[in-house]
Amino acid sequence: MCGIVGLHLRDASLYPRLGELLTGMLCEMEDRGQDSAGVAVYGEPRWSPEGHSSVSLLEIMENGAGLADSVGVRLGTSVVGQRLGDTMVLTAPVPSAELLAAVRDVRPDALVAGFGSDVTVLKGVGHPRALAASWGLEGAQGWQGVGHTRMATESAVTPSGAHPYAVGPDQCLVHNGSFANHATIRRELRSAGVRFDSENDTEVGARFVADRLENGRDIETALKELCSTFDGFYTLLVSNSDSFAVVRDAIACKPAVIAETAAWVAMASEYRALSNLPGVRDARIWEPEPEVVYAWTR
Repeated sequence: MCGIVGLHLRDASLYPRLGELLTGMLCEMEDRGQDSAGVAVYGEPRWSPEGHSSVSLLEIMENGAGLADSVGVRLGTSVVGQRLGDTMVLTAPVPSAELLAAVRDVRPDALVAGFGSDVTVLKGVGHPRALAASWGLEGAQGWQGVGHTRMATESAVTPSGAHPYAVGPDQCLVHNGSFANHATIRRELRSAGVRFDSENDTEVGARFVADRLENGRDIETALKELCSTFDGFYTLLVSNSDSFAVVRDAIACKPAVIAETAAWVAMASEYRALSNLPGVRDARIWEPEPEVVYAWTR
């Protein structure tokens, strides 16, 4: 049992409230998973300024300024390091692929939680409410946010096992459920050169989707291919800078509800996580059908 939340804002006047709204949604799902949690925030200017890219790192113990300086020397430009809870966020005015490569050169063992030009991924072990406070999530701005509260079933409770899994540029995936054949698919992806950071079954789904997107599929096609490849019970929410998509398995075993207004689209494992969103009384609300991909584009 885990909790998923996601919020895609259409009304720019709500952008300053993204963190406030996402925090409320995440904390409503805390009893569905209290061992770890994570969020992906799109568009927060303090964490991912315009014209910059960022990389989120876990299990970094040294001073952020020292690591930022070392990466900056590799890049030949200034790099800013911010510690947000247990996550270290490095930001620089270069493409995300260049920043990521420089980070891996300096710290080849670094655990990358996410990277891109718009997204900041924050993860940690502990109670979701305490983690949200450590990140300063309530004060975040942006146009889109995804969150997850975890009750571990498939792997250890570690930062690497927390969701979201953000393995492609500005991409992330959160998951409630389990994939029965993840070991087989992991072996196939590894044989094709795909790198893994954990033994979590969700990472296999995220790597699969990222591989399909890199090979030219759109998000709907990638998720349809996932449904035909993976066995198990699951609800998935996948996002990137421009899209927000939800899909469930063929039995629709794991709970999910979607709400939509002219101002926003939101998804959660349970309605109570949506109940305080502005204008929810006038929203169209429904339970997603099995293996139907619901997607929205910015």
